[in-house]
Amino acid sequence: MEAQQASPDSSSEECTVLEALPGKGTALICSQHKGKVSVLYCLSCENSVCEDCMNGEHAGHPTDSLENIVDQQLAALQDRVDSAQNRLPQIREAVQSLRDILQQLSSQRSSIEEDIHSSFSELHKTLDTRKSVLLMELEVTSGLKQKVLQGQLDTLLQEEAAINYNCSQTGEALDGENKAVILQTHKDVGERLSDLASQGLPLQPEENDQLDLMMEIEGLRKSIHNLGTIVTTNAVASQTEASGEGLEQCVVGQPATVIITTRDKSGGLCKTGNAIISAEVCTPDGSVADGEIVDHKNGTYEFQYTVKKEGNFSLALRLYDQHIKGSPFQLKVTSSPDDSPPTTTAANSPGSRSRQKGVRRGGSLLGTPKKRVNPIEDDLIFRIGTKGRNKGEFTNLQGVAACSEGKILIADSNNQCVQIFSNTGEFQSRFGVRGRLPGQLQRPTGVAVHPNGDIIIADYDNKWVSIFSSEGKYKAKLGSGRLMGPKGVSVDQNGHVIVVDNKACTVFIFQPSGKLVTKFGSRGNGDRQFAGPHFAAVNNNNEIIITDFHNHSVKVFNADGEFLLKFGSNGEGNGQFNAPTGVAVDVNGNIIVADWGNSRIQVFDGSGSFLSYINTAADPLYGPQGLALTSDGHVVVADSGNHCFKVYRYLQ
Repeated sequence: MEAQQASPDSSSEECTVLEALPGKGTALICSQHKGKVSVLYCLSCENSVCEDCMNGEHAGHPTDSLENIVDQQLAALQDRVDSAQNRLPQIREAVQSLRDILQQLSSQRSSIEEDIHSSFSELHKTLDTRKSVLLMELEVTSGLKQKVLQGQLDTLLQEEAAINYNCSQTGEALDGENKAVILQTHKDVGERLSDLASQGLPLQPEENDQLDLMMEIEGLRKSIHNLGTIVTTNAVASQTEASGEGLEQCVVGQPATVIITTRDKSGGLCKTGNAIISAEVCTPDGSVADGEIVDHKNGTYEFQYTVKKEGNFSLALRLYDQHIKGSPFQLKVTSSPDDSPPTTTAANSPGSRSRQKGVRRGGSLLGTPKKRVNPIEDDLIFRIGTKGRNKGEFTNLQGVAACSEGKILIADSNNQCVQIFSNTGEFQSRFGVRGRLPGQLQRPTGVAVHPNGDIIIADYDNKWVSIFSSEGKYKAKLGSGRLMGPKGVSVDQNGHVIVVDNKACTVFIFQPSGKLVTKFGSRGNGDRQFAGPHFAAVNNNNEIIITDFHNHSVKVFNADGEFLLKFGSNGEGNGQFNAPTGVAVDVNGNIIVADWGNSRIQVFDGSGSFLSYINTAADPLYGPQGLALTSDGHVVVADSGNHCFKVYRYLQ
């Protein structure tokens, strides 16, 4: 067998080459001393040598057994392969995370495009130019984000391919049978594998999937040239930090504060607000302490919380559903200040002014509301809310429900949550995690309460209905694969779930188990047809009342979906509608309807004859959505355009 040629970068002083000796398997022979087997390895020259070589050019050089060196290099090569392959799960996890973010980004973009088109369709031709500008801004913003994420994804995929390729080159060497191949592979591939194993990789997302649209309709005539903003940040969880005494310790019953500073992928400070941040203080029994996040609109956020008992707790801070640096934090709560060093809160620090401005707004939303004093007599008892993402704040509130336990539930659509208040307007709780997995909310639009206490939520973008316990724990979903765009939900006297599918123009009736009972309706303007139906209510006869938005009417069906009657037409007069939305029924069978386009609430008898309207003149509605009757007999309505809900006096 002919001797193999030495590699191009081999030293000119080498006196051995790799060669298989005839009849001796994989033994190495010396190129300088024919017929001599190389049994030693010169450590100085890093070559295999024979005994004659050691008496000549390599005299005095340190050596080791060739077998030992081969075993060592084989083990080292295997370690490097293992080290490189250990990166693969991390890469695959990061790749999946990036793909999820890209999918979410694309979904958000599609959702916002729909919102933009829907909003601008209601305006005049003078808005077309601004519409194009916004769509271009969305395209550029999402494109830049996609470019960053796609570039990161491509890098990781290339690295994955490089590791797999180089690891595959070691296949023959790793079987340990051919010493020549082992030595050559170690030289050719070993160093590359080391580089691949140690190379820094962008495993954390370098962008996020946030794309939000802020659309203000008030003052449109004055601000038409600046209408609409694509809202996002460049903040990433892996660089975002938290500081403050409240990270480590607090005192029972006393407010503690944590400052969250958002940063981009390079560690630079984000200087704008609107990032989606969540915070949880978990007690040992799994409950969550009361807390509030205040957006300072400068890239920093303040989380103020109070714990009601001492012990060791966990504080989790997340940005876009990912833990920030150091999260979750270990928190110690003591019974008195003497048990721990004094806590310096933001109220005593130079930054206190921003905090107080963020927390203490005129007319606290979280306190007990007082009766509104109006310049003229009206039916308004109180209003709760302003635009925002905190407790008692809303962004595009939609559905409303009330239950016999004295609670008011609000589907806070663009904040992806449901907020719960008492009949007197006191905030009690909220739940909801943004996302497209079962148990998460993407665009909650309708809410109802089942007689067993379960909370039923129509999720327009996830195209299903979610069922939660009264404490907000996810239990099940129904309608997945059937629904196209569920808007409103209600419950009939049999405990069946009624779902108004806005996109499909169909009403579905399900058992709570998810089994379909019946469905009725199609797109059109006939008696059994709908054009963008919104919400539903059920009267004492178990009849189903549907608001038919674009047909400007209200339609009544029996429990089997058979048409009974309809009332209303397009207009501004008594009994007419300009796109009806929310609907409720009182104990006498009277039907209360939110008239979206006319921004009013009308009352009809059970046959559809106009009776009266609720006086809202002193504090006008602006695009009312969901509507319900509280357990104490008042009307509660989601005043979507004013980012609040209002409770009105109602005489039955």
